[in-house]
Amino acid sequence: MAEMPEPGTPAPDFEGRIQDGSVIRLSDYRGRKVALYFYPADDTPGCTKQACNLRDDYRRLLDRGIAVIGVSADDIASHARFADKYDLPFPLVSDPEHHILNLYGVWGEKSLYGRTVVGTKRTTFIIDEEGIIRSVIKRPKTGDHANEILKKVED
Repeated sequence: MAEMPEPGTPAPDFEGRIQDGSVIRLSDYRGRKVALYFYPADDTPGCTKQACNLRDDYRRLLDRGIAVIGVSADDIASHARFADKYDLPFPLVSDPEHHILNLYGVWGEKSLYGRTVVGTKRTTFIIDEEGIIRSVIKRPKTGDHANEILKKVED
């Protein structure tokens, strides 16, 4: 598994397809802060709670100049269903080949209900306007994630 990028280092650039089929690049967001969040799977309890928390506080995040981008290994159709079902206003990048997940070191072994499984480690990278990682939130609180992000940006 690739190493997770550290705070103070450039965020690895990537491009990927989002729920509407269009392509976005992280570099498109230069000049804005970005909360790049990696999550295990669409429409699962923890991931839904996290996405809905970000949706509910999306205006507060935008008001602070923070763009939100989600990434998981789910395909575009799954992302489209998830975004439509919960009215998610931010892009969800599809990464079924794990290119972006590996680039950020979030794909690999993890513990799930006492078992070791391979999957996406729930992690958020706070990236500044110049594309530098300012903070990494490992195992974010799914129901209070927007506040965690806002606190990190204020620090």
